[in-house]
Amino acid sequence: MGHGDANGPQAASVDLKLEVVIVPVSDVDRAKEFYATIGWRLDAARSGNQGVRLIQCTPPGSSCSIQLGSGITSAAPGSVQGFYAVVSDIEAARSRFVAQGIETSEVFHCSEGFACRFTDNGKRIVGPHPDRATGRSYLTFSDLDGNGWIVQEVTKPLPGRVVGNPPFTSVQDLAQAMIRASKGNC
Repeated sequence: MGHGDANGPQAASVDLKLEVVIVPVSDVDRAKEFYATIGWRLDAARSGNQGVRLIQCTPPGSSCSIQLGSGITSAAPGSVQGFYAVVSDIEAARSRFVAQGIETSEVFHCSEGFACRFTDNGKRIVGPHPDRATGRSYLTFSDLDGNGWIVQEVTKPLPGRVVGNPPFTSVQDLAQAMIRASKGNC
């Protein structure tokens, strides 16, 4: 068994976590202000040689951050589409974005399947999914360069994931939640 063997003895012992995605922007300060407006925490602001500048921001409750900057990617500003963020209440998220002056789509769900979340192909129905089924209600917004975001309502996370602030009031509550997650039961 080599290092590339997914079934090797080391495969189960190595966590691989998504840490950062790069968002290509034209104006670093303007993008920094936009993401601060929607409540994302500023984690780092660094400048380096040859005009390299890096800003790192994290959405509330997320383990993954974004990096904005100059000299950090060759991708064109606004070229990234389909970034995903999840919330536990899609209508509350939209209300917050609108109150902050962020242009967003209406909350919507797909008439069939899930392809409508990527493009407005005429199969979007305004309003949250009638059953509020997890993962079935969306909204979209773009940053000032046109990088596109999809916000998805997740009320029942996939096994091993936690959405929102879990109500762990004791070490035992947390331990039980971890046991359920390890068994694939949220």
